Amino acid sequence: MTGVKIAVIGAGSVAWSATLIRDISCTPGLYGSVISLMDINEERLKLVHSLAARYAREVKADLKFEATTDRRRAIEGADFVINTAMAMGHSYYERMREVSEKHGYYRGINSVEWNMVSDYHTIWGYYQFKLAMDVARDVEDLSPKAWLLQVANPVFELTTLISRKTGVKVIGLCHGHLGYREIASALGLDPEKVDFEAIGFNHVIWLTRFEYEGEDAYPLIDEWIAKKAEEYWKKWREHQINPFDVQMSPAAVDMYKVYGLFPVGDTVRGGTWKYHWDLKTKQRWFGPTGGPDSEVGWKIYLDWQAKTVEMFREAAADTKTPLTKLLPPRRSLESIAPLMDSLVNDRRGLYQVNIPNQGSIVGIPDDVAVEVPAYADGRGIHRVYGLRLPKRIMKHVIWPRMMRMEWALEAFLEGGRDLLFEWLIIDPRTKSSEQVNSVIDDLLSMPENKEMAQHFK
Repeated sequence: MTGVKIAVIGAGSVAWSATLIRDISCTPGLYGSVISLMDINEERLKLVHSLAARYAREVKADLKFEATTDRRRAIEGADFVINTAMAMGHSYYERMREVSEKHGYYRGINSVEWNMVSDYHTIWGYYQFKLAMDVARDVEDLSPKAWLLQVANPVFELTTLISRKTGVKVIGLCHGHLGYREIASALGLDPEKVDFEAIGFNHVIWLTRFEYEGEDAYPLIDEWIAKKAEEYWKKWREHQINPFDVQMSPAAVDMYKVYGLFPVGDTVRGGTWKYHWDLKTKQRWFGPTGGPDSEVGWKIYLDWQAKTVEMFREAAADTKTPLTKLLPPRRSLESIAPLMDSLVNDRRGLYQVNIPNQGSIVGIPDDVAVEVPAYADGRGIHRVYGLRLPKRIMKHVIWPRMMRMEWALEAFLEGGRDLLFEWLIIDPRTKSSEQVNSVIDDLLSMPENKEMAQHFK
């Protein structure tokens, strides 16, 4: 047991913070730690702080929670800094999307091939990139030995950017790889007996190994597709209410047939415009809601978020009912708490991480962040080297997605209107230069985008 300081930036995200607090409270190796909760929203911060302190008392976790709106105060002296913050909030990006759609850019100018996830903001994520870099530079200045765990999206772009522009020890984390468990369950397999490997970029990972009790389980996927998929999809279409239930969707199977490996987790939500032209197209591939990133599915998600916040407000007010009724004291499948435990207490573990490639996946530059399995212990993160993806995935998925990442970083670092124009002029939704200039003008004229407009002047 080693007490450390853990700073959580953007702690006002109630649902996410509740999971993190529970996980840390269920990790004895982190007892004795101070968790500094930081957010600029004082009401949300106060709510999370009260829930955290109460939950720790209920489960008898030896943890101290503090709350602050001062980011540098939270980061100073920290051993871990967890960045979960979304600059400007969901409503801002929804307004950006509305403006884009008026000009013919369905689901926004930020939606492009292999990046259709609705809160994975890249080309229009100026404020998100700026915030992430401000956090990283604070870490570099105040806690240079700390680990920065980048959880807020876009993990691919931000992990690459931070690792290139600072000396911070940054690790990007996401739970999309857990899609392997949904694959196993659909096949009637026990996920606990599955051994898997999924590699690529964050939200663009592919199942390079899938074994069950030591045997190759890919033939079971093939058998499921041939004999059970249609029946599964029939029932799925009739009863689907969860827009995120897409791991075994027609889109996933089609990607497998086209690219040769099964897509995992949020990868299924991406793909090319083949799956995303309009709501009708999305519904064909992702079910009745059109998947989580359609106008229908995303509204369900945003409504769920609002209801979750209200649920936790009610729980905070009801001091008679134990919080453990709402959050049973068992660790989730998120990797943040166990990863910190491994690094602090030298407990070797295998984790799915986003780190600079440096030879992990053949054919990708060393300074590009890849998502791969890696071991963690008291000495740090240890890569697996020489991993490979098929040529078709490299040529048609990985390299095009990497290009978009590089364009987004260039736009943030260098600014200038031409970079926005170049982003859109190759977009299949673009019909003319006038259309491009009109949408850029309207986006940059939004009152919230005054600083962004100067950057792209």
